[in-house]
Amino acid sequence: MLRVAVPNKGSLSEAATEMLVEAGYKQRRSTKDLTLTDAANEVEFYYLRPRDIAVYVGEGTLDVGISGRDLVLDSHADADVIMGLGFGSSTFRFAGRPGVADTVKDLAGKRIATSYAGVLQDHLAENGVDASVVRLDGAVESAVQLGVADVIADVVETGTTLRQAGLEVFGEPILQSEGVLIKRHGVEIPPNGLQQLVRRLEGVLIARNYVMMDYDIRAEDVDAATAVAPGLESPTVSPLHRQGWVAVRVMVQRAEAQRLMDQLWEVGARAILTTDIHACRI
Repeated sequence: MLRVAVPNKGSLSEAATEMLVEAGYKQRRSTKDLTLTDAANEVEFYYLRPRDIAVYVGEGTLDVGISGRDLVLDSHADADVIMGLGFGSSTFRFAGRPGVADTVKDLAGKRIATSYAGVLQDHLAENGVDASVVRLDGAVESAVQLGVADVIADVVETGTTLRQAGLEVFGEPILQSEGVLIKRHGVEIPPNGLQQLVRRLEGVLIARNYVMMDYDIRAEDVDAATAVAPGLESPTVSPLHRQGWVAVRVMVQRAEAQRLMDQLWEVGARAILTTDIHACRI
């Protein structure tokens, strides 16, 4: 069976479990369950701390795992990213009191507090900056106020917590992170189970990001409508009972659906509607 590591708690856990359920896999019903066997799909799931998953996969103990890109890089585990999963987006940035620094180059000789020492040390090395890294577990926003560090490097979402601590972000982002599927570097995994997992996860991503759009239009206006919404390959066009009219079905990006409906109306489309896609293979 394919052995898959899944985050056991936190936002990554909830999003990963939801995605796997959408992909047709069984998932645990209780957070106390440490393993689950999905015999029908020939997969064994292991629920582990998100920060440890890359280590287990990198050592070959488990075949693949779901973790955050930041956690994978921070671990320095011998693991490769197979695909991004579209959830758990975050930005890793520097922050400090106003005027303390403008770029990473200004951090030479300073103390930087972080929970992601591996990511930070790699970034400093890439930029040729010699600084002291203070590793802390959990929130680091108080490190400057308490005199432990001059600046911090941390995940930034809205920035509200930083502002409350009297800090502001500066410089370019260190890392853009998201949930990712990983495997051990240089090791071939039995193809059937992994290929099925990847196809299913890709199907979930497409189903989340696209909708089916249907509309009626005069046959003479199909070319104009197709120019607006060409679909992934080409639209499906079917004749209607009404002479000179056809029904069109096309796949469009969910985020663009409302704008496309407006444009299709302008070129003569009527009875325009969208429906969700629950599963697909492209």
